[in-house]
Amino acid sequence: MEITWWGHATCTVEDSGVRLLTDPLFARRLAHLRRRRGAVPPPEAAVADAVLVSHLHSDHLHLPSLARLSPGTRLLVPRGARRAVPGLARVARLRGLAVSEMVPGDAVAVGGAGGGAGGVRVRAVSARHDGRRLPIGPQIAPALGYVIEGSARTYFAGDTGLFDSMAREVGPVDVALLPVGGWGPYLGPGHLDAARAARALAMLAPAAAVPVHWGTYWPIGMDAVRPHEFHAPGEEFVRCALREAPKVTVRVPAHGERVRLP
Repeated sequence: MEITWWGHATCTVEDSGVRLLTDPLFARRLAHLRRRRGAVPPPEAAVADAVLVSHLHSDHLHLPSLARLSPGTRLLVPRGARRAVPGLARVARLRGLAVSEMVPGDAVAVGGAGGGAGGVRVRAVSARHDGRRLPIGPQIAPALGYVIEGSARTYFAGDTGLFDSMAREVGPVDVALLPVGGWGPYLGPGHLDAARAARALAMLAPAAAVPVHWGTYWPIGMDAVRPHEFHAPGEEFVRCALREAPKVTVRVPAHGERVRLP
């Protein structure tokens, strides 16, 4: 089982002959954010059997990045996403994407490329995060995490805060992809920083973990404002995990680096 971290919350998970892509963001700049570390992912990063979108924020559901997907790619999104983001239906129609809306507890099977051997099961789980497209208005679609069940069980948390039932809802996992930072100098509620992500590790008890959602995007003109919040979360997560969950192997890949996990 291999994972490639492309930056922010974007990862390719390869398991049992299946390629899954999480929260694709293939942009040098997004509104007031610019990519400060790591190259924009190459075209092959957009190749996947299925894409998992955790919530509707534009750095996780990014329409121009979804428009780079190959026709026929399966797209898993929170239920209500097409109603909340009208452009999603347009992109899906133009690119021939097969959209499935999900709520916690839903599960779908994703087969290997070309219908060959292999396959995984993708199960949606809840997240504690404000998943609205805009900071105002009703909560139309839930924020989700996903558990990929193949040769390994891999938990992609999306964006979430800690919650008491996390381990019970997620279930046993072998690998955890956990957010440890953000795209600005302060994290609001509904997020994990390095210390809280390490506590999540202690609850989930996977064999291995990879920190994501850090060290990629930063607001333009704010390079000098709390720069440690950009540079430090990955290594801080390693230190905190050693204290909170010493049996968990933590890998911190560079942007674009592929790591093989047991």
